[in-house]
Amino acid sequence: MSIDDLGPIVSSGHLASGAMPAASEFEFALSMTVHAFHRWMVRCMAAAGVPDLSPLDVLVLHNVNHRAKPKRLADICLVLNIEDTHVVNYSLKKLERLKLLKGGRKGKEKTVAVTPAGEDACKRYAQIREQLLVKSVLATGMEPARLSEIAATMRSLSGQYDQAARAAASL
Repeated sequence: MSIDDLGPIVSSGHLASGAMPAASEFEFALSMTVHAFHRWMVRCMAAAGVPDLSPLDVLVLHNVNHRAKPKRLADICLVLNIEDTHVVNYSLKKLERLKLLKGGRKGKEKTVAVTPAGEDACKRYAQIREQLLVKSVLATGMEPARLSEIAATMRSLSGQYDQAARAAASL
């Protein structure tokens, strides 16, 4: 018996019994990847000198640091594809308390910007990421173009999941 004879690797056989078992295989792999990625972000940021952040806190900090320009809550939520603004707002307040972000205003709207301490944390994170993660991924021999293809496919599939979620909400 070869590994191909075993069928897809899934966590929920009842979901793999439908018309597209590969979807269940993708979902299981995605779940494993998300959890590993979350663990990585938290531990990398701790190694960078900022412990006790959640995965969302790390994502928000990196997003606000992006292009070094102030961001609005709505824009952060849009880019990160997060519906619940309250969880992002909680992260923003936590990051402001830690002096990694600072509040500001653009007209009547509240904005947040990265502080020098937040920028330094992001730089240390990037350095650790290059040393520990990027080097390791490159050593697998995977071509960067292939990784970009996978990312494009995942973004496309996220649209399918969003559409299905909207349809499910109307049932």
